[in-house]
Amino acid sequence: MVVVRDATMEDAERILEIYDYYVRNTAITFEYDTPSLDEFKRRMKKTMQRYPYLVILKDGRIEGYAYAGVFIGRAAYDWSCEMTIYLDHNARKCGMGGAIYEALEKALRDMGILNLYACIGSPECDDEYLTANSADFHVHLGFVKVGEFHQCGYKFGRWYNMIWMEKVIGGHETKQSLIIPYPELKQG
Repeated sequence: MVVVRDATMEDAERILEIYDYYVRNTAITFEYDTPSLDEFKRRMKKTMQRYPYLVILKDGRIEGYAYAGVFIGRAAYDWSCEMTIYLDHNARKCGMGGAIYEALEKALRDMGILNLYACIGSPECDDEYLTANSADFHVHLGFVKVGEFHQCGYKFGRWYNMIWMEKVIGGHETKQSLIIPYPELKQG
């Protein structure tokens, strides 16, 4: 049975275990060193103050996570956000990525978010550290490529490109409202 739910701090160790694989073995993240559990919890807590942070479980075990974050730290961009997803490296291509992203998109739409963005490492040619799978996954979910930076990320002795992908999920009106989960937080 597959379930998507809000992440909790008790999930941090398993979530970090999933992320650690990508830090050590791939150029999917350009981070060189896996953060400590305390640092990772700090990151989670900061994200959870404003945006959804979800986990997907299969038969009670966390198999992936997805969250949203600030697109650019200015109030004018509050109706946009960046999305991130990681699945256990053994759990890819089985529908869980689409399921958790769909749940995250719904939560963001309910908040009044209109534009979704994904920052994705992109190889010139697929190699053992990075393939076009992430970009293909996003295209499958309705994202389009809107920008590319060339040879801007260096990991494992190689240069990689980075692309931005976008999905518009709401109408852009003259007067927009945004529902912040914690009203005491200021926008931007």
